[in-house]
Amino acid sequence: MSSPRLKIGLYASLVLAVFVLASYKLYRRNDARAPQKDEVLIKAMLQGLTVAHYQPEKIDDTFSKRVYDLYLKRLDVNKKFLLQTDVAQLAKYQNDIDDEVKRGSHEFLDLSTQMVTQRTKDIQALYRDILSKPFDFTTEESFETEPDKMTFAADKAAQREDWRKFLKYQTMIRVSEMMDEQAKKKDKPLAATSVTPSAATTSEPIRTPAEMEVEARKRVLKYFDDQFNDLLQNDADDRLAVYANTIANTYDPHTEYFAPKDKDAFDLAMTGRFEGIGATLQEKDGQIKVNDIVPGSASYRQGELKAGDIILRVAQAAEEPVSVEGWRLDKAITLIRGKKGTEVRLTVRKADGSTKVIPIVRDVVVIEETYAQSATINEGGKKIGYIKLPGFYADFNENGGRSSAEDVKKELAKLQQENVQGVVLDLRFNGGGSLQDAVEMAGLFIDNGPVVQVKGSQGAASVLTDKDPRVQYSGPLVLLVNKYSASASEILAAAVQDYKRGVVMGTTTYGKGTVQRIFDLDDALPSEFNNLKPFGSLKLTTQKFYRINGGSTQFKGVVPDIMVPDAYAFLDQGEKESDYPLKWDEISPARYKTWNDAPQIAKLNDSSKKRVATNPSFRLMSEMVQRMVKRKNDTMVSLKLAAYRAEQQKAKVESDKYEEVQKAAQALAIAPLAVDLKAKGSDSVQVNRASRFVKPLKKDIILHEAVSVIKDEI
Repeated sequence: MSSPRLKIGLYASLVLAVFVLASYKLYRRNDARAPQKDEVLIKAMLQGLTVAHYQPEKIDDTFSKRVYDLYLKRLDVNKKFLLQTDVAQLAKYQNDIDDEVKRGSHEFLDLSTQMVTQRTKDIQALYRDILSKPFDFTTEESFETEPDKMTFAADKAAQREDWRKFLKYQTMIRVSEMMDEQAKKKDKPLAATSVTPSAATTSEPIRTPAEMEVEARKRVLKYFDDQFNDLLQNDADDRLAVYANTIANTYDPHTEYFAPKDKDAFDLAMTGRFEGIGATLQEKDGQIKVNDIVPGSASYRQGELKAGDIILRVAQAAEEPVSVEGWRLDKAITLIRGKKGTEVRLTVRKADGSTKVIPIVRDVVVIEETYAQSATINEGGKKIGYIKLPGFYADFNENGGRSSAEDVKKELAKLQQENVQGVVLDLRFNGGGSLQDAVEMAGLFIDNGPVVQVKGSQGAASVLTDKDPRVQYSGPLVLLVNKYSASASEILAAAVQDYKRGVVMGTTTYGKGTVQRIFDLDDALPSEFNNLKPFGSLKLTTQKFYRINGGSTQFKGVVPDIMVPDAYAFLDQGEKESDYPLKWDEISPARYKTWNDAPQIAKLNDSSKKRVATNPSFRLMSEMVQRMVKRKNDTMVSLKLAAYRAEQQKAKVESDKYEEVQKAAQALAIAPLAVDLKAKGSDSVQVNRASRFVKPLKKDIILHEAVSVIKDEI
């Protein structure tokens, strides 16, 4: 029988062949008019989506409205350029976009482009005028920071007032940051120097708030001048790429169009993610957002940068920060990347609305730290095994590279040699990867049987099965998951849950239950369009995952057997919070037999709830999360400097309080495996890496609770 990986590869090849034939047929035209690149691109993309997407849309008025709504949102995300009269003009096209793409025209794109170009020129003169005068930060007024709560200005007078508040807000933030920096320098003792204290003092004079305000306005002016110069340099290809990607995104969040240069950046991000700060980033609604942190990276070790953070400004060591708000991702990355050993300072907005400057010394990630690692935990006379799995990695070229399933198998063998009485498999922040490894990994804990079902838009589902009757580990098992556990992580967690093989614990997972393939449009289009190439690539959703119980992992994710709160519980993260996600559905279940020695979930859950309710660290975390939710929902910000700084200080005090309680929490007795330390011998670098792996886990209250659940089951 063919392997699942081979089957999926053959499916992709078949789709491409159909794509080529359909595209060739589409462009055998009878008229003499030479097709333009934008017409060919949009039609080819839509043909590919119609042929290959899991859930193709009808090109009708509903499709038109989806494209209109999403493009308008991205065209002016902060509602700062277009007037209500402009939007009313554009709204005339909301049911006509389907007709435009069919006839190969783009009136909506042309008009919206003309409008934004003109408004950009108007606003450039406007912000320069506003920033030529000082702001008064003692007056009582506020600014709305949430785009969804904003409205387009009724006229130019209202637009000017919106921009005045917006620019005042931007200036106030920078003044506040300058005050913080000055306070830090003032508190620092003078370094040993040949210069007299009086001379050293005069080299950095204390600046008044008024002087800071002048400097802050200069910085804001420079930022907007740079941003607007970029906006005005966008060419037809840039606008077409944004429009094409918007159309693709209306099918589902993971279907995307890559312009040729964006595909190069995508490839670089995939191959170069282990360099620099070690964070994967995404551009969403005009913001640079941290998608995840690479285990073992500089960001991971520094500890303050978190998934969900919004990067506002980037500074090289002690240099002046550069605002990246509104930048394209590829441009922002050029500032964030850098040589090993150099420092970058990121000003980020946290999920609760507070801002923080995070210094990170760039480094090259040690690849070994991104692989599965294990440790032992001694708790109450019991020895528990712990395995951290950062991702479902595999060598898809089959060149003898590492396999996550094989590595976990080896770690389980080592833990059994240590005579552990239970195992915690940590899938938190694991975004997925190799489907085949997820199937093989499930097989380490169960007898042979189905693990996951994969279904395209047509035909019956394929059942991917563990055919090995051997069980590598049969003892008590807890899988830790959170909102950032996705794709292959959800497949493994769902299989363990459906078989009742172990306890899934944490918070509901991300909900990504789809498979994507990338098709090169140049390969799909016939040679008669060679003079218009390159066209870029299309990444589209071709299949969907289903649990063996028949339910999809899409949209809903996997709901844990035991819910344990974490600091990310309040974030609007997950598939269901994205634009136009595919919905949950179900198919016929596969035939499988549950584990004979199933854990007593109800009893374990009841005991866990009681512990969590009386644990000071969990109680403080819950209080902190509630405050974060309140601050997150309260999107009106005072433009009175004293009130703004008081709110920022309050957020910092609450954050510091939580960190202090975490530090005071009882430490887990977790240590690297003796066999691993012996293998590292006298290599101090390797030994330090092993210690670095377990250090953040000592005060991990969720891991501590997982260990308690294992102890209850033993």
